Amino acid sequence: MHLAAESHVDRSIDGPAEFIQTNIVGTYTLLEAARNYWNSLNGEKKTSFRFHHISTDEVYGSLGDTGLFTETTAYEPNSPYSASKASSDHLVHAWHHTYGLPVVTTNCSNNYGPYHFPEKLIPLMILNALDGKPLPVYGKGNQIRDWLYVDDHARALVLVLERGTPGETYNIGGHNERQNIEVVHLLCDLLEEMHPEKPAGVQHYKDLITYVADRPGHDLRYAIDASKIERELGWTPRETFETGMRKTVDWYLNNEAWWRRVRDGSYRGERLGLGEHK
Repeated sequence: MHLAAESHVDRSIDGPAEFIQTNIVGTYTLLEAARNYWNSLNGEKKTSFRFHHISTDEVYGSLGDTGLFTETTAYEPNSPYSASKASSDHLVHAWHHTYGLPVVTTNCSNNYGPYHFPEKLIPLMILNALDGKPLPVYGKGNQIRDWLYVDDHARALVLVLERGTPGETYNIGGHNERQNIEVVHLLCDLLEEMHPEKPAGVQHYKDLITYVADRPGHDLRYAIDASKIERELGWTPRETFETGMRKTVDWYLNNEAWWRRVRDGSYRGERLGLGEHK
């Protein structure tokens, strides 16, 4: 049996207490449930069991102008969210070393693609532009992130779950470092091409860009060295940033019914997917 666990909360609405409850207490609860179940297994079922902990590159802190996060980079979280995620990573490693629970851990860079909730940078920019609303950019927009298309991430997760070595950590990155302002400019360019019918009063999508105060604890640069997962498991991203972004913009243009429901508050936690699910 394989168990993939990701403790995640929406940083736009929750605070430190929610981070601690979800990422620390939640991970502990999952670890104990998994350990009890694993101890009840025998033979091949026990041998093949894996607990896959899905984490983030934010646990490593902020990089300077050069360098990459590797699996041996010291943890230096700078926000309550990243500190709680770092804590969950340490709990997972401790359950492996203390109890022998067969765990694998992945730390990924920023995901993007279909079904990305609208409070996040890329969908927020796309949907605000379509509605003729301001495109808010934190600070000067010079924060750098390594962007990973969601399908590439999913392939990597399956590989690690099925073939990763227990106790090991694998960093997953898209090899797509971009400043936030570059991301916004690319989205505007794609929308000019793919959706030239602009809202009333908007001449160019880029005219909607506005700069707002930076958020506390906002790290300047993240970038991942994904050579270990490529070397040991043969994974590399299939999408470039340009191809992934084009697919993403196309998806939002063709799935207005989904994101309108999320934005107007009618979404109530139903199963995410195309069409209606009961």
